[in-house]
Amino acid sequence: MVAWRGARSVVCAASYEARRFGIRSAMPALRAERLCPDAVFVPPDFNRYRTVSRQVREIFHQHAELVEPLSLDEAYLDVTTNLLDLPSATAVAESIRARIRETTALTASAGVAPAKFLAKIASDWNKPDGIHVIRPHQVRAFLEPLPVGKIHGVGRVMESRLHALGIRTAGDLARRELVELERHFGRYGLRLMNSPTASTAARCARIGR
Repeated sequence: MVAWRGARSVVCAASYEARRFGIRSAMPALRAERLCPDAVFVPPDFNRYRTVSRQVREIFHQHAELVEPLSLDEAYLDVTTNLLDLPSATAVAESIRARIRETTALTASAGVAPAKFLAKIASDWNKPDGIHVIRPHQVRAFLEPLPVGKIHGVGRVMESRLHALGIRTAGDLARRELVELERHFGRYGLRLMNSPTASTAARCARIGR
C-alpha cells in the first residue's frame, strides 16, 4: 500500500491484495498495519503521480473534447462524438485504455453508459483492468436489481434507512412516490428519486485506475 509509516500517516492507496484485509484509502496507517502486519509500505511519490496524471489527461483530450477530471487518475468523458472518429463509445474506451498502457505501463478500467451515474458504477464493475458497457436498451435491466448502496451519496446509514422502508434496489426506489421519499428524507428525497435515472444527453465514459 502507498503510505508512510507513523501515527500521522494515512493510506493514499491500497492494492487489491491489501483491500482483502479491509485496508482502504484515507485509513490511518497504524490501523492498516494492525489489519495486515505484513503489509508492504511504499512511500508516496507525488511528483511522479502528477507527471503520470498529465500523461493520462493528454490521452483523454486526444480522444474527447469534454473531459471532467475527478482525481489524478480518473475522469468522465463525453464521447457522443470523438476526436479520432472511432466507431463507438466502447472503441473510444478501449483505445484510451490501450494508450494508457503503452504510455505509462499502467492498467485502467472503464465504464461506458448513457449517463454519468451509470458510467461511474460500470467503471467499478470489472476492476482491475476491465471494461463494462451499459447500452441504452440495457439501462432498465441493469438498474432494477442494483443495490441502493451503489447509488452515489448513499452511505451505510442511508442504506439502512432505505432498507427499513423495504427499498433495497434502484428498482424499488423508482417505484416509490416522491412525496413518500420527501416525507422520510426531506430535500434529499428528490435527489434519491432522480439519482438512478439522472442522465446527460451525452454518452459517457468514466476511465480510472
